[in-house]
Amino acid sequence: MRKDYQISGCRIVEGCSSEQFQVLVFIDPDKDEKQYLVEELKIDEHTLNSSLDPDELARLEFEPEHVALIFKRPRNYSGKDQLLFKTSSSGAFLFKDKLVLVMNEDVPLFEGKQFARVTSLNDLLLKLIYRSVYHFLEHLKIINMLSDELEQKINISMENKYLINMFTLEKSLVYYYNAINSNGMLIEKLRMNTSKLGFQPEEIELLEDLSVENNQCLKQAEIYSNVLASLMDARASIVSNNLNMLIKTLTIITLLVMVPTFVVSLFSMNVPIPGQHHPHMFFYIMGLCTLSVLVMILLWKYKRW
Repeated sequence: MRKDYQISGCRIVEGCSSEQFQVLVFIDPDKDEKQYLVEELKIDEHTLNSSLDPDELARLEFEPEHVALIFKRPRNYSGKDQLLFKTSSSGAFLFKDKLVLVMNEDVPLFEGKQFARVTSLNDLLLKLIYRSVYHFLEHLKIINMLSDELEQKINISMENKYLINMFTLEKSLVYYYNAINSNGMLIEKLRMNTSKLGFQPEEIELLEDLSVENNQCLKQAEIYSNVLASLMDARASIVSNNLNMLIKTLTIITLLVMVPTFVVSLFSMNVPIPGQHHPHMFFYIMGLCTLSVLVMILLWKYKRW
């Protein structure tokens, strides 16, 4: 699917004339659209396929007629992912008069305060990467909230469901850390080639801010990942301890029931026993049952079981 935009009045709007299109967005391009990108726009086929590969690393390449960038961004989360946050790749191909974006899913591209004022294609490219970094930060906050919620549930849980969810979040953080780190290397390459890319002073300043934000995002992902990994064994021990406490409680109940049951069974045997014709024998038996329960409770406390 193809969408066309243009920069009008420092804002991104849908183009009205094909001659004015400055931003071309291809979402999960089909065979004909890929052919147009390769043959008409001279985009390298391998680079084009890499921009649709979620496992591809971010990189910067200089081609004869354009500059090719691949950057990482968070994939839209759905309930089917079961707390697994995934990453995706996007391709940006910067020509002198247009910017071509290739993505594998339809996401809101030009929303947010970053796109309130766009002065050039270079500015738009940097703000797209900035939006990706900001998107990572938003997901990291969500992962942290989910982690806190799961931790509270693990404290009273006696099954592995929440622990498995925690492992899934830890796996997501590893993916995010690698993707953010990959974006950091891309941003560093952009900083080293500002003159070659023709960046203006304002765009260089934005690139510096982008580098700072990405480093902070990387540090935050690293901290969350380390915290989850370091406390995972402790959380597993909590679940095991909760189960042991349940077994202990059930054992106490079983013993407290078993001892008076033995007393009652003893006086219920179908043989002559002492006092079987005594008029108050029933109350004596109940007293013995109560006494046996009290003895077991005192013994349990004395032994500190």
